[in-house]
Amino acid sequence: MENALGLTGYQATMMTIVFALGILGIGGLLMAIFWPKRWKMKYRMEIGFVVLLAVLVWYADRKSTEVYSAYQADLNESGELSVDGYEAAGEFDRTLRVIAFQWGFAFLTDEDEISRNAAVVQPGERVLFEIISNDVIHGFNIPAVGITTEFGPGENRQVWIRAPKEPGKYLIQCLNYCGVGHAQMKAWLVVEGPEEGGEV
Repeated sequence: MENALGLTGYQATMMTIVFALGILGIGGLLMAIFWPKRWKMKYRMEIGFVVLLAVLVWYADRKSTEVYSAYQADLNESGELSVDGYEAAGEFDRTLRVIAFQWGFAFLTDEDEISRNAAVVQPGERVLFEIISNDVIHGFNIPAVGITTEFGPGENRQVWIRAPKEPGKYLIQCLNYCGVGHAQMKAWLVVEGPEEGGEV
């Protein structure tokens, strides 16, 4: 997986092209203002510029689709999780392993069931989250229960919450900028009630 915070890859290429076009645009504006003789752009230059923009949009869309598809493919869990400092494992009603990746969360139960968008719990449960990152620094924030933590690749982070007593869906989000898809890195803490029946 490509590191979205790195200095290589298609994102850096696109930023370089956008920066170059910005410099050319500023240069063209200065020429228009200070050039002694009135200069008019030829139509073929305008058409070339429009074609260049269309190619850039096509390229960005193709690469974004490739990256998105790679992140939606089967996840390979990296790192080992431990529960050091939690010898009394019975003090938690539920333990969920969380794999953070660009740009989402995967939740694994003790029965090795996986959900990419929801951590399903019961009202009032004490839930231990064992969190790892597959790529870059991420954040894990559940505003409804007032918990926030930050973790990087190779780190094992453990936080626990008491689930809200009111059934419903509560936002889980990443609070550390982790790449262009950061704003969409969200999931749900689903507190089941009688009406949910286990459906997410």
